[in-house]
Amino acid sequence: MTTRLVFVTALAMLACATPYQRQGFRGGFSETQLDENVFRVSFNGNGFTSGGRAVDFALLRSAELARERGYHYFVIVEKTGGYSYESYTTPTQSHTTGTATSYGNTTQVNATTTTTGGETHLIARPGMSNTIVCFKQKPENFQGMVYNADFVYMSLSQKYGIAAPDAYSYMAPSAPDDLACRADKDCVMGQWCGRMDASSGRGTCIPMGQR
Repeated sequence: MTTRLVFVTALAMLACATPYQRQGFRGGFSETQLDENVFRVSFNGNGFTSGGRAVDFALLRSAELARERGYHYFVIVEKTGGYSYESYTTPTQSHTTGTATSYGNTTQVNATTTTTGGETHLIARPGMSNTIVCFKQKPENFQGMVYNADFVYMSLSQKYGIAAPDAYSYMAPSAPDDLACRADKDCVMGQWCGRMDASSGRGTCIPMGQR
C-alpha cells in the first residue's frame, strides 16, 4: 500500500512539472536574439520540475531554435543555471473537542484543542540559460562540444514523449549548392572537397569513399 502511494504521488508530481512550452504561468522557455546567429535560450521550471528536466528543455529549445532559423549545428558558449527559492507557510487551524460531566450542581468540563498547519515549506524552482552560436556547416576549429541540432531535437523529443513535426525528421545536412567548397574544411563531417571547377576554384562536397 505504501509503495503504491509513493508511486501515485510521484506520477502526480510529474504531471504538475512544467511542460515543454513557451514561458507562461507555470514556467517554460524563452529566447533573446543577440546577433544574427547568436541567441540566449532559457528555461524556467516550477517547484515540481527537476533540475535535469530544466537542463534538457533548455537544450531542446536551443536545437529547435537553430532548426527554425535554418542552421544545422550550434555550440554553447555560455551556460548558467541554478535554483530560485521561496518559502510557503500553511495556514493554521484549531479544533477543540471536550466532554462535560455533571455531579449535582457541579459540571466538570474536559477539553482538548488540536492545532494543525503552520508548517513552512521551501520551494525550489530550477532555471537554465544557454548562449548559443549557430552554424550551417559544422565548425572545424571550435574547442568544445558541437551539437547537431537535428539529432538533439529528435533525441530529447523522444525522451519526453514530445511529438516532433514531420519537418523535424532527422536528415544529414547537405551542401547548399553543387559548388559548395574550396577545401575539405568547408564540408560537413564525412565529406571531402573534390571535382574542382577550374573557372570558379570551387568544388563539390562528396561523401568519403566516393570520387
